[in-house]
Amino acid sequence: MKNTIKSLLFVSLFGFLSGAQAENYTIGTGSQSGTYYPYGGVLAQIWSENLPDFNMRVEVTAASVENTIKVVQDKQLVGLAMGDVVIQAQEGSKPFPRPLDVAVLTALYPNVVQFVVMADSDIHSLRDLASKTVSLGAPGSGTRVSAKSILAALGVDEKRMKVQSLNFSATTEALANGQIDAGVFVGSAGLGAISELALTRDIRVLNFSQDDLATIQKALPAYQSVSVDQGVYNGVERFTAPAVWNVLVVNQRLNDELAYNMTRLIFENASKITNALSVAKYTTLDNMNQLSAVPLHPGAQKYLLEQRNKQAE
Repeated sequence: MKNTIKSLLFVSLFGFLSGAQAENYTIGTGSQSGTYYPYGGVLAQIWSENLPDFNMRVEVTAASVENTIKVVQDKQLVGLAMGDVVIQAQEGSKPFPRPLDVAVLTALYPNVVQFVVMADSDIHSLRDLASKTVSLGAPGSGTRVSAKSILAALGVDEKRMKVQSLNFSATTEALANGQIDAGVFVGSAGLGAISELALTRDIRVLNFSQDDLATIQKALPAYQSVSVDQGVYNGVERFTAPAVWNVLVVNQRLNDELAYNMTRLIFENASKITNALSVAKYTTLDNMNQLSAVPLHPGAQKYLLEQRNKQAE
């Protein structure tokens, strides 16, 4: 995977630095069974309809890591990504071989780290995963980065597991067929892939203890604890798990005016986005800078300051 990332990073940079250079743009999302894909679709539609000479298509990708790399190379104008992945990109820590010039348009919504097992499984905590067959997410995905980070924070050795590298759709299929014992899904509460599985199989989502959550938050400051109510998934009881904010990641060199207008249109169309996706209720001005460790793009920062000044008048 590291070699793949390096080869992507050293491709010549081109395009997407200003609105005048091209009419066709791409937004990087994730699996079609996740939340990134429909969220990216709504944003692409809004921008395409409201920005002059602007047409955006949605790209299915391995999600956070791939999207972050591609915006830096200018293969995507914007991508959806998990905040901890963007922090790692900025720092140049694994899985990134060097610091990347990333910025954020806005935080979107919190992603919950959900370890799913069958209801009758003998797995009740991450420490029970030893000797089990576990999908930690597709290569190049934020799910995989997050799963590995959480396991490491709790001192759980993934080498003691039989690790599979499956995307959301393949993970749900493997769980349903008994081919794996557990699968990790990092996404919104009510994630479609888990919701669909819960309609045909009796499942559980692992509940994290307060001690484990405190340990994770100490090791990984980008994470918070989130409780997901009973009934969000069919037959699944209330659970608490670590969560990290998703963001819109862009190249630091993205044209300021374009970044400003893209940000403006998100909030001017907030009701349309929320009607399409309930998780968009978290996409607010107050939450714009939830990932404070990575700077807002200057165009996005300009919009935020303008709105705060209006509120203060």
